[in-house]
Amino acid sequence: MPELPEVELAAAIARRVAVGRTITSVTVRHPAQRRALPARDARSLRGERVIAVERRGKAQHFRLASGRDLCVHFRMTGDWLLPGPGPLPPAVRVVITLDDGARLALDDPRALSVVSLCAPGTGASLGPDALDPALTAGHLAQALASRRIPIKVALLNQAVIAGIGNIYASEALWRARIDPRIPAKRIPPARLADLLRAIRATLNAALRRQERYFGQNSAAADAGRFAVYDREGERCRRCGGRIKRITQAARSTYFCDKCQGR
Repeated sequence: MPELPEVELAAAIARRVAVGRTITSVTVRHPAQRRALPARDARSLRGERVIAVERRGKAQHFRLASGRDLCVHFRMTGDWLLPGPGPLPPAVRVVITLDDGARLALDDPRALSVVSLCAPGTGASLGPDALDPALTAGHLAQALASRRIPIKVALLNQAVIAGIGNIYASEALWRARIDPRIPAKRIPPARLADLLRAIRATLNAALRRQERYFGQNSAAADAGRFAVYDREGERCRRCGGRIKRITQAARSTYFCDKCQGR
C-alpha cells in the first residue's frame, strides 16, 4: 500500500525518466482511469513537455510547460513500471510515452489509481507535507486542538498532515511511545514535538530502506521492516510486551499496550 516513502521513490523514478522530455502519447487502458482522464484530455497531453515531477503527500504532480498539472494518485496498489519493448503486463492501466522512446507505465492490479489533469495549486486542502521542514509541533497542536478523535485516526486525515497512511501512523506512534487511542486534543505540546520527530524518523527510515532495496526481492525489503504493524501477538522489540491490534475508523491499528500505555 503506497504511503509517502513509496510514493517519493516512485516520484524519483518519474523525475529521472520524464523531466525535460516531451510526451508523445498517453494511452489509457482501463475504464476506471478513463473516468478521470477521458480520451480528450489524454490527447491534449501530446506535445507537452514535463518540467518537474513533485510529490505532495501521497500524490504526484507532473508540472507541464503549458502550466497544467498531470496529477497521479496511486491509491491502494499503484506503482510505476519502466517496461522495455514488447507487450505490457496485464495490470498496466496508463502508459505515458516520451520523445526518447521511454515508457512510464502505471501498474495497478486493482485499477484504483487516479490520473487526471488538474489546475496548478490543486491540493491546497491538504495539510503540510509530513517531511516539510516548515512543519512545527505548534502547527500540529493547532491542527489537533479541537479534535476529540483518537490520535491515530487524526494522523490519517490528510488535512492535518499530508502523506501519513495507516502503516506509518502506527509505526510513528510506537516510536513516540504514544497510545493510539488517546484523543488528539489531549496530547500535550511536548509530546506532540516527540510525535513529530517520530513521524520524520519513521518516514526517513522507510525512505532509506526503499532506496536500499529498490529493484531487489521484496522479501529483503520487508525483513524486520515494522516494529508493530502486522505483528499482532508478537513481542515488542523495545519492552517485550505483546503487540495488540484494534480497529479504528475501519482500519487496523497495531501498538504495544505496555510501552505505549495511557
